[in-house]
Amino acid sequence: MGAETRLLLHRLPSTLTAGSVLPDDKMEEAMLVVRKMGFVTPAIGAFSLLAADTSGAWAQQANMSFFVTSVGLGKGGDLGGLAGADAHCQSQAQAAGAGGKTWRAYLSTQAAGGAAAVNARDRIGAGPWFNAKGVQIAANVAELHSDKNKITKDTALDATGATVKGRGDTPNQHDMLTGGQADGTAMTGADATCSNWTSSADGQGGAMVGHHDLTGNTNGPNLWNNSHMTPGCAPANLQRVGGAGLFYCFAVN
Repeated sequence: MGAETRLLLHRLPSTLTAGSVLPDDKMEEAMLVVRKMGFVTPAIGAFSLLAADTSGAWAQQANMSFFVTSVGLGKGGDLGGLAGADAHCQSQAQAAGAGGKTWRAYLSTQAAGGAAAVNARDRIGAGPWFNAKGVQIAANVAELHSDKNKITKDTALDATGATVKGRGDTPNQHDMLTGGQADGTAMTGADATCSNWTSSADGQGGAMVGHHDLTGNTNGPNLWNNSHMTPGCAPANLQRVGGAGLFYCFAVN
């Protein structure tokens, strides 16, 4: 099922099951869905879904607790701070039918201006976490930050269940902003969070990124949350090394 079809499904009644008859005011949206899925026959003033039980799609999305943002915020490393990043997660989850949960961006911040560092691992709840297709990517925080996690290109999906472009795709967008170390704690020393996700300065500062597809870095690690630094915080700086300002989102509840 394509991303467009999934988004259309989320706009239909959440109680819809096989055999449901849709009212006239939902007919146009239903037509778009069922033409893509090929599972209806016309009825007078309504459409009856005969062969496809779409409730499974809603159930999976409602149970989703992990995804990768499908687009960035357009300002490189400037995400509007943690609050802006969290809001982006919440918005994308809402659009996919999972807005009833509280979503947090998997991002660390560094100690600055008297404020303590924030560890990404401490922001995301206790787990377990499941992607949009119902695959468990980790049972808990410890497993998430071990080699037992199930994060790969095939499982690090966006909120609609679509694959995120990686190494070998055009464009390559496998860099995931994290700002943290492999254990999920904040980086120390030089700027590794684009001034705590408020900077889009060209060629200045930088962000630690991970690779959701676990490949591409020939001179170092290819971890999902810690692979290399970006050469600045502007959108072009991120794009140059395989990024689009994307990041991971986790439900805390």
